[in-house]
Amino acid sequence: MVSDKEFVKKFEKKVKDTIKKFDLISSKDKILVAVSGGKDSTAVLYLLKKLGYNVEAITIDAVIGKYTKQNLANIVKFCKEQDVKLTVISFRDKFGSSLCHIQALLKQKGINLRSCAVCGVLRRYLLNKFVKDTKATKLVTGHNASDEAQVYLMNIFKNKQEMNARLGPFPGLIRSKLFVPRIKPLYLVTEDEVEQYSKIMDFPVKYGRCPCAFDAYRNYVRTFLNDYKKINPDVDMNIVKHFLKELPALKKKFQTNKKPNVCEKCGEPAKARVCRTCQILAHLQERS
Repeated sequence: MVSDKEFVKKFEKKVKDTIKKFDLISSKDKILVAVSGGKDSTAVLYLLKKLGYNVEAITIDAVIGKYTKQNLANIVKFCKEQDVKLTVISFRDKFGSSLCHIQALLKQKGINLRSCAVCGVLRRYLLNKFVKDTKATKLVTGHNASDEAQVYLMNIFKNKQEMNARLGPFPGLIRSKLFVPRIKPLYLVTEDEVEQYSKIMDFPVKYGRCPCAFDAYRNYVRTFLNDYKKINPDVDMNIVKHFLKELPALKKKFQTNKKPNVCEKCGEPAKARVCRTCQILAHLQERS
């Protein structure tokens, strides 16, 4: 039986080794950590601060009732205790509505998007816009090995190998001033390990899933993998290790020199003439 002290030491070494192995951070980097108040982002913020990196934090408040209210209170408290500058950006301030209200308005107009899809689009938009303004050189997310294994399988099941080429500890295919590079220091630790670490360290976090994520496709894949862990506890890490072996070939296959498109309305990166955020906001402004 591994003691709590031994587990913490081993966990922290894994994260430190991950940063070194994939060359995620240099001493010159200005790091911005995207935090939610959950176990993963709280753990990675704590560790990067402990390792001596120049870190600040940002949280996007989707205003989902008691859930985000508690998470926000937790991360505000934690950042104050750790002496980390925290910026709070609210859906209500930036878009005029909470996530649930935005989705309800879209449904009224016959646009049926999952909550996670709407939230993901709007969060990425706000993060990318703010991070560029701060002149941060890296944006850290709390994605762990279990998250990566789930997304990898989701893309396989949907036959979207190009999406897998964009994954990895240092994700993305295009390097552009329009994007601040994202990194995943928790890439080689599982969700179970992060939760154990978080509880040992007594971080002020609320455990459990977002109440709006009940219809997320990821839930089915997560349940499938969690059930399979009963006979193969290492399945998440095995998937990630396999993926890392094929990642160089995937990046080579889908690498492009094309410059990213820019939204004609807001100037942010976009696949079409108008980015998905501006499309959503336009729908909200349409008369019923």
